[in-house]
Amino acid sequence: MRNEKGSGILVYLELSGRDASEISRELIAKAYRLCRSNQEKLYLLYVGERTEAAAALTFDVPVDELWIYRTKGEFQADIWDKAFEDCIYDCRPAILLIGGTDEGRAIASRVAAAFRTGVTADCTGLTLDENGHLVQTRPAFGGNIMASILTEGSRPQIATVRAGIFPAGVKSEIYTAGKVVQNTWNNSNQNAKLIRIEEKVKAKGLEGASIVIAAGRGIKRREDLAMLKELADLMGAVLASSRALVEKGWLDASKQIGLSGNTVAPEYLITFGVSGTVQFMAGMQHARTIIAVNSDRDANIFRIAHIPICADLYEVIPEMLQKLKKPEREKLWKKI
Repeated sequence: MRNEKGSGILVYLELSGRDASEISRELIAKAYRLCRSNQEKLYLLYVGERTEAAAALTFDVPVDELWIYRTKGEFQADIWDKAFEDCIYDCRPAILLIGGTDEGRAIASRVAAAFRTGVTADCTGLTLDENGHLVQTRPAFGGNIMASILTEGSRPQIATVRAGIFPAGVKSEIYTAGKVVQNTWNNSNQNAKLIRIEEKVKAKGLEGASIVIAAGRGIKRREDLAMLKELADLMGAVLASSRALVEKGWLDASKQIGLSGNTVAPEYLITFGVSGTVQFMAGMQHARTIIAVNSDRDANIFRIAHIPICADLYEVIPEMLQKLKKPEREKLWKKI
């Protein structure tokens, strides 16, 4: 929609069970804070078969309108994007926020093409400037700089965000949508036919771990990861990595923290030899307590660490292993 200002924020709503998904709750909370700053409306859009569950949702912030499009069958981008277009033409939002999920990524580019507008993927920051434009911040050039991107000449301004970047709301109060708009979407003329769906079994990963130990470029040899794995086992933690070790082939990509890997928000994140690139820190900025061990006192990771430890990791890790192996290790760990 060129040369149209638009107003309000539209959030794509995905379900998990009978509730909004984690990323949807995070985007709704973020959109509400942005809407509150300029007194504009918050819209939600659900597309799919589970319309009763969507209509029955409650939220921790006020939602002005919930748009529901009933379709048959599983997700298909060439059907969903037409529902998006219909909703956008009706409510004319200035901003569209979509979760960086498989569905969200498939939809965002199609909607952007339909409206001849831009889309910024994997944003780590969303603010409004003095003109009401959405300032979309994300790492660029391999994570070496943070780019601030504006979509000034067209609407809606579209951004995708991965789970764990923004905090979700807390249901201190419960709200229902102020208005629910129900639609039945005809998907009988789609070009593609879905033959079957194969569920991919996911191995236990970093998501949901309460303690994460992250290894960085300061690890000198692949064999040295064994002592970190032992430390993780003693602490009931999950071993993770910065991109540097994944690129060396020392750890699997599923262990990588950062925008090109996983976003995590554990109770404790302990890093060893991690310098703290923009890309890495964007993936762990919501950890409750960050303990960083690095011999470089100027390391970027120290800027956000709650407990910075300027020391040689090859001295710190053996000392921790020795203490945690003692009978009183549980008592000692509670003191850390």
